[in-house]
Amino acid sequence: MARMIKVPAWKFTIPRLPNYDPNEPDVFEEMTLQEHLVELTSRIKKMVYGIVAGFILGAILVRPILGQIVDAANLEGSGLDVRGPSDPITIFFRVALYVAIGITLPNIIYQLVAFLAPGLTRKEKRVLFTSLPFMSILFIGGVSYAYFFAIPRALDFLSNFLSDFIDWNIDAQETISFYLALMMGLGLSFQLPVIMFVLAKIGIVSPANMRKWRKYAYLAIMVLAAIITPTSDPINLAFVAIPLLILYEAGIIISLMFAKTSLRTVTADTVDGSDAAEPAKPALTEKTPKRTPQSETPDDV
Repeated sequence: MARMIKVPAWKFTIPRLPNYDPNEPDVFEEMTLQEHLVELTSRIKKMVYGIVAGFILGAILVRPILGQIVDAANLEGSGLDVRGPSDPITIFFRVALYVAIGITLPNIIYQLVAFLAPGLTRKEKRVLFTSLPFMSILFIGGVSYAYFFAIPRALDFLSNFLSDFIDWNIDAQETISFYLALMMGLGLSFQLPVIMFVLAKIGIVSPANMRKWRKYAYLAIMVLAAIITPTSDPINLAFVAIPLLILYEAGIIISLMFAKTSLRTVTADTVDGSDAAEPAKPALTEKTPKRTPQSETPDDV
């Protein structure tokens, strides 16, 4: 009779960050200057390797990307204009390099954080490494919002504005810079909820102060949207400002839900608890000898 082969059961588990004891002291890795330079060189090499691999993929995607840019800018018949004979190859390398940096940006951020991690406490590492996946997702969301929604609608509005009097022939270099400014600006600006959560968790700004300073934050967001937007028209400004205002409110809600207690509060409570654990020792008092009254002698009288 044949023996049955038992197949080992495989169970998928989500990796989690290790727990830490708040009472255990932090141990920092001491490294010499040469070891720091070796570590920095290793991290830079990993960044470069990722960018080179992303550049190969970006070179494949140059033509489809330029085709989408031409369609979004309503230039199906003519195409983008160039000013110099070397502009086509320059545009090719620019687009491929930007795609490579955008694809490998999570790896670049991770290498930078890994280089700085030995100088952080375990609590700070836990907050930082927990935020990294959300930072990548929000950056991709901001870039995608700019590329697929904000920029095509902005170009459509600008191409039809005063079209009876203006010949719409835009320069290729300026159009790519327009795309880059909005995509990178929105990709970085979409990190606002993560930044607000980290600030609340560390204890620098509380969610109550975020709500209290809402009007000043709205003003700062409008200024930031004006800086990100390459043009001065209100349509593009609204496409950038409205998502940032929504993200600011989302950051307040996330801070209220997940950053109720900051790291500073936990540390202070730990220190107070350790101090309270030690009973107070009674103060030592010096005993003074009790003096007895002396009887008067005839000589004193």
